[in-house]
Amino acid sequence: MPDWSTIAAFSAATVALLLIPGPAILYILNRSVSDGREVGLAAVAGLEVGDAIQVMAAAAGLSAVIATSATAFNVVKWAGAIYLIVTGVRTLMHPPAPIDPDQPGVSMRRAFRQGVIVNALNPKTALFFLSIFPQFIHTADGSAFTQSLVLGAVFVVLATLFNGTYSLVASSLRDLLLRGRTLPFVRRWVSGGLFVGLGVLAATAGHASASTH
Repeated sequence: MPDWSTIAAFSAATVALLLIPGPAILYILNRSVSDGREVGLAAVAGLEVGDAIQVMAAAAGLSAVIATSATAFNVVKWAGAIYLIVTGVRTLMHPPAPIDPDQPGVSMRRAFRQGVIVNALNPKTALFFLSIFPQFIHTADGSAFTQSLVLGAVFVVLATLFNGTYSLVASSLRDLLLRGRTLPFVRRWVSGGLFVGLGVLAATAGHASASTH
């Protein structure tokens, strides 16, 4: 079981990551802007089911890695830090694709199904969980699987709150979001900077942990 300081640190990192407009947020914005509040919230529900599936897979995978080798676990931690930094650099280098408000409308059921697929079958989502979880798992605090599940539950709860808010705001501010320049700036420059910063923090945490053993 993670201690409260670890949960607090993970929550702070999760909030920072939830502020980065990625595929999930873009899907929420598209559905909320195109089809309204109810469909947008159905999409959010599907996305969080997908997150829960990815959490279970990541927890099982990390537990297997730790049981096999401490060195392998450190390799996963460093690979995760590098992945976050590379993702940030690529985000900074390429302008984001525009939101398409003219996509065909979908039902709530279909929006839910698509939301599950967006997160559950997205390899980038799996890489994200494998990147961030190892930075907050400490072998001295008990089962890695249990720690991962607790952190995953925290992530899903926070993601539901944030993504639900995005849907409600997007459906209410449709015209403003489509005309304004703030969202493209945030999607490229703020998102890229946050990814790079989190990658550097992850690399530093990994180095500190390695030096204590």
